[in-house]
Amino acid sequence: MTSATLTQAVGLGRSTGTVETVAYNDQIIRYSVVATMVWALFGMAMGVWIAAELAFPALNLGLEWTSFGRLRPVHTNTVIFAFGGNALLATSLYCVQRTCRARLWGGANLALFLFWGYQAYCLMADLGYPFGITQGKEYAESEWFADLWLLVVWVVYLMVFVGTLTRRKEPHIYVANWFFLSFIVMVAILHIGNNLEVPVSFFGAKSYPVVSGVQSAMVQWWYGHNAVGFFLTAGFLGIMYYFVPKRAGRPVYSYRLSIVHFWSLIFMYVWVGPHHLHYTALPDWVQTLGMTFSVMLWMPSWGGMFNGIMTLSGAWDKLRTDPVLRFLVTSVAFYGMSTFEGPVMAIKPVNALSHYTDWTVGHVHSGALGWVALISFGALYHLVPILWNRERLYSMRLVGVHFWIATMGIVLYITAMWISGVTQGLMWRAYDSYGFLQYSFAETVAAMHPLYAIRALGGLCFLIGASIMAYNLYRTVRGDVREERSFLAVPTARPGAAVGTA
Repeated sequence: MTSATLTQAVGLGRSTGTVETVAYNDQIIRYSVVATMVWALFGMAMGVWIAAELAFPALNLGLEWTSFGRLRPVHTNTVIFAFGGNALLATSLYCVQRTCRARLWGGANLALFLFWGYQAYCLMADLGYPFGITQGKEYAESEWFADLWLLVVWVVYLMVFVGTLTRRKEPHIYVANWFFLSFIVMVAILHIGNNLEVPVSFFGAKSYPVVSGVQSAMVQWWYGHNAVGFFLTAGFLGIMYYFVPKRAGRPVYSYRLSIVHFWSLIFMYVWVGPHHLHYTALPDWVQTLGMTFSVMLWMPSWGGMFNGIMTLSGAWDKLRTDPVLRFLVTSVAFYGMSTFEGPVMAIKPVNALSHYTDWTVGHVHSGALGWVALISFGALYHLVPILWNRERLYSMRLVGVHFWIATMGIVLYITAMWISGVTQGLMWRAYDSYGFLQYSFAETVAAMHPLYAIRALGGLCFLIGASIMAYNLYRTVRGDVREERSFLAVPTARPGAAVGTA
């Protein structure tokens, strides 16, 4: 590999011959890594609990605060915004410093405000849901004062990220930073647009939305699917474009394709929200527009998947010896699968079967567990030895164990939900010879029981895997190294150390 391609592989935009030492601000990144794991364990435990509640309703405990309706948004808010958000904080601020060779803009105090301010929002939201203080929308939304607080914190995030880009010592802005920047900017716009509320009083949590009816539904799914498109896709694609080449020690397969991927993705994603509102009061032309752009979105999404997978060209053998790279590459494969399934489900005749069923739940979790969680895990496994100056992880064998337990959990979960969803759709549309519905709703619920139990088991496997990871990272931070005799080749030094960059 030439000097130029090796430099690009470790995340720099050009080869300068030498690597200048920069005093990076890694304190907020270390804090965010710890917060990511803490929120992950809590959010996934909440997910297992509510999945078990659906299979065994007695676990609701007869209390309003522990009912499925109250705890479900706690789970979604925690795993999306607390776990996923902290993973994005850690990786984006790590990546932007290394690829720009510049310290975070604003100093250590502003970075600490960003971190603790974001944790305060996550805590406010999670406390509000059990007490019923929400806006009652499909995607987890908190009370108005928490929304205002998040807006302040998010503006600080944007200032820190853009400020670091402006003081960069590299003329080239590495593609991962484009994805991170688009996620930050678009989430701010979405948050403002979807949370235009009029508070009843300054000291009360109750508020009224500015729009209502079908317009509110359209705004909600403009927000909802673009939260998926930018928070859970563009942001984590930034992780892919930095950490996959970094871990593989190879340049991005096609930098030109990455730019095409970026611009086509961010243009098309903003139009696809109406596919959540097929066969509703939304105008038919708007539904068709959403379906059309959803199908078009398939190609840029698969272009990104292809770029990520093919980055391993010349380094496929590392999948046998590096389970961390296995996490990263498998997540890209799940990204490809989810972004194929999504456009298919957006087609109206398919949506007539899938909508309001567990098929949607299976689709969401194939992306959430397979794409978002796995790539976050891979990035954290890569980061922790670097951030705490350790030679390697405590146990690479445990990383492999985590990978297979998590993969088994994902397969159990999404397979159960696919079967459950298709079964529900077919039972709901079944008619007898007299033209009456063949099954009552209660019969469809009873038919789902074993599948719901399997779903809870799959979630439990995923939680066990995350717990193994937390233990592994804890021992790594302590500086422990486990002596292992395995068929796996254990790296003796962290990737990137040989070329003098992290």
